[in-house]
Amino acid sequence: MTDALTRPPVVTRVTDLIGRTPLFELARTDNGARLLLKLEMFNPTGSAKIRMARQMIDDAEHRGDLRDGGHIIESTSGNTGLGLAVIAAERGYRFTAVVDNHAAADKLRGMKAMGTELVHVDAADADGDELHTAAREELAESMARGKDNTYFTEQHNNPSNAVGYHEVGREIAQALDHRVDVLIGAVGTGGGLCGTARELKRTVPGLTVIGVEPKGSIAFGPPAHDYYQSGTGTPEGATIGLLVDYDLIDEGAKVGDIEAFATARAVARHCGLLIGGSAGGVVHEALARLPHLAPDSVMVAFINDGGEKYLDTVFDDDWMTARALLDPAVEAEAEEALTKLRRN
Repeated sequence: MTDALTRPPVVTRVTDLIGRTPLFELARTDNGARLLLKLEMFNPTGSAKIRMARQMIDDAEHRGDLRDGGHIIESTSGNTGLGLAVIAAERGYRFTAVVDNHAAADKLRGMKAMGTELVHVDAADADGDELHTAAREELAESMARGKDNTYFTEQHNNPSNAVGYHEVGREIAQALDHRVDVLIGAVGTGGGLCGTARELKRTVPGLTVIGVEPKGSIAFGPPAHDYYQSGTGTPEGATIGLLVDYDLIDEGAKVGDIEAFATARAVARHCGLLIGGSAGGVVHEALARLPHLAPDSVMVAFINDGGEKYLDTVFDDDWMTARALLDPAVEAEAEEALTKLRRN
């Protein structure tokens, strides 16, 4: 057997490569407080969400909701769909992903390459001002309703989602000998942050958990408005998922698109590390809090995915400029913070 931090030298399935992701020290203050990034882009598909995709299917099989030759259906903005596409390919399932135009093109291409059927929900398919997220969910549910051996994974309300991240908590605790003071991460379905926090809190007393969502998302209250950070937050009109456990989250924070994307771009230029747009929001908030931590504190930021899927958006000046998201001054501030905190 291998432990949580050791991968076997030879594997026979892509899913055997899930987990055991590294921790990267991004910043350190003069008093020894550290910001470590849990780099989930080192999973297959470049995202943490393959962890919960596997757990949802494992549990569905165990309950008998999904059998040989079955059909998986999910509403996804991309990363969950990529994870389910891998599972479906390995186990011989048909997979249909209900998507919209907010999904990164490379995520859609990746799913299609693995044999996924893509069903698009466009603005014309929603009623009036109904958000694509809600329209996607309704369509996915209707496609699965009453169908034999067809399973709608319903990631926002599926308890297996959070269970899939328990291993992240164990990996962090083992790697740091249970010495963690703060866990900070994005809140979308809630599964990633809350699943990790629940397991980590079992062995790490006094852990503080901070959730980060885009400005415009409603999980931590109004005002609601559109935002460009994908795969995270709860847009107006969507229901906050059952996995957002406010008893586990000590504090909620909001970060705007400009700040989130500027930070992701600054990290890329300063460290050579590509992180996703919502991960940029997490790092922005973490860098702001790090100087105020007690000496020798350890803050771990859950980095859901890498930036390679956002080269046409977050890292493209033309795309950013067209949406009034490019702000050189904010990027300069992020680079200055990194310069200062990485010198220590």
